[in-house]
Amino acid sequence: MIKDTFGRIHDYLRISLTDNCNLRCFYCMPEEKYAFAPAGKLMQVQEIETIAKLFVDHGVKKIRLTGGEPLVRKDAPKILKSLGKLNVELAITTNGIRVNEMLTELLEANIKTVNVSLDTLQREKFLKITRRDLFDRVRKNIDLLLENNVRVKINVVIMKGLNDDEILSFIELTKNHNLEVRFIEFMPFTGNLWTSNQVYTLHEILLKVSSRYDIIPVEPLPNDTSSKYRIDGHSGAFAVISTMSQPFCDTCNRMRLTADGKLKNCLFSKDETDLLGALRNGEDILPLITQTMMSKAKALGGQFSGVFEDIDVSKLENRSMITIGG
Repeated sequence: MIKDTFGRIHDYLRISLTDNCNLRCFYCMPEEKYAFAPAGKLMQVQEIETIAKLFVDHGVKKIRLTGGEPLVRKDAPKILKSLGKLNVELAITTNGIRVNEMLTELLEANIKTVNVSLDTLQREKFLKITRRDLFDRVRKNIDLLLENNVRVKINVVIMKGLNDDEILSFIELTKNHNLEVRFIEFMPFTGNLWTSNQVYTLHEILLKVSSRYDIIPVEPLPNDTSSKYRIDGHSGAFAVISTMSQPFCDTCNRMRLTADGKLKNCLFSKDETDLLGALRNGEDILPLITQTMMSKAKALGGQFSGVFEDIDVSKLENRSMITIGG
């Protein structure tokens, strides 16, 4: 069992498989021409399995694969197969572009939940955000997952002036589709040009939705990072991840492993521990894991308070989102 000094049990590990991606979303990847990590610096299939198994042996119950875009790795099928053998709930976050190519592997790995990142339902705006003309493929692959009884969650980063006018359109998706739309408040990372006036908060989202629908709150599960709601007569549901306006750090159970094998005890932590280097040197990495999690700050990596309007982004120390893992 992996704990921190605040008594929080950490049983959820997010593993980034790569910092590479086949999209170029401006809020995630700082530049079009991006220097991705060399393959040799990334965790290899056996190394991922070894580290993941150690975490599972010490209480981890859920593993989520992230990127970049995890499915761009050529050995993604091998990784899915190896982790699918572990006694753990396995999930993945993807931009959805390669789902049709990898559907068999995803199903064989017993992945029950797929989070698809999609910030707009408009083809032209998708091109503006991602700098790639692949909107139709993503929409078709969401339908493909639903047809194969995979639980789908759509991750929508909401930004004022960009896509806040589409909130009700996303809600409409839940009427006839048994999926969950997750609105995510815009968060600051290195290179993503974050400003506080772009944040569209939980309160504002609920006001927008309630202008058309009666909202029914759903009782949260332990360690939930989102506030979940449903609408009477809708097959699906929606949720809001309110990291900026109403942080949920008190019940956090998450750990993050970057594609180059660094352990972060918080999305916003400036410190990280090199598990991969230690593993390649033949060291026991369990003490490193324990020490890293015991040093976890009470909230938000210890870098800022819960008042997002007061954040000075020039003083934040962190990676870009794509090198942390979504």
